[in-house]
Amino acid sequence: MKFPVSLLILACCANVQAEENILTLGAGLGAAPRYAGSKETQAAPIIVIDYQMANGFYASSMRGLGYGTALGGFSLDAALGVRGERKEKNESGLAGSRGSTELRGMGDVKASATANLHAGYSIVPGLVLGSSLSLPLSHKENGKTAGVELTGILHDDKTDKVALSLGANFGDSKYLQTYHGVNAAQALRTGRKPFSPRAGMYEAVLNFAWEHKVDSRWSVTGMLGSSTLVRDAARSPLTRRSTAPTAAVYASYRY
Repeated sequence: MKFPVSLLILACCANVQAEENILTLGAGLGAAPRYAGSKETQAAPIIVIDYQMANGFYASSMRGLGYGTALGGFSLDAALGVRGERKEKNESGLAGSRGSTELRGMGDVKASATANLHAGYSIVPGLVLGSSLSLPLSHKENGKTAGVELTGILHDDKTDKVALSLGANFGDSKYLQTYHGVNAAQALRTGRKPFSPRAGMYEAVLNFAWEHKVDSRWSVTGMLGSSTLVRDAARSPLTRRSTAPTAAVYASYRY
């Protein structure tokens, strides 16, 4: 299950560098397509375990293992994470679906360890321009991705924070071939036509997030959004639906 947690972290949850060590625990439910381009939407649990240290280092079930800092209007973040596997059958686990029978004959895409880099710049108070890069450290045939996003804080007070984010994602030729292409062997097994997508922009995303602080420790975060495949990703034989909704809600407690 692909879930846009980056918006929730950027807009509502994470401080780049806290004044003290903070442990956040939470749980909830999310909904997203079974794979990019699937016509099926499926629900999965969200588990939040996030330990943010005052020196900028963190360990998180949502963000990975990394370090973040702020330099004036700039924020910088580097982390080790995992890009999940994709199965050619309906197979679900604690983290939700890892595939779909719509992909039968395509073979499995193995999970990749990734180096994830993010930079943000506050253009004016409440408006942040961000960029990201995800580099596979294992199974490099899965390819690299990059993204840009513009996030606006629509409301921010002691109890509520509301943000709207618009972004675009890009992939290299390996990424597009792995997740949206059909090679000769796959075409022979599935009966689909061979398809070799070009590198470039493959997805546009729109997300709306709201964090409500119940008290100094408890908070509830919700997200509604959509992802739209574009260019060759939208024309892929694997794409059954180019625009799909995403949603999530979870409660968290800060120690």
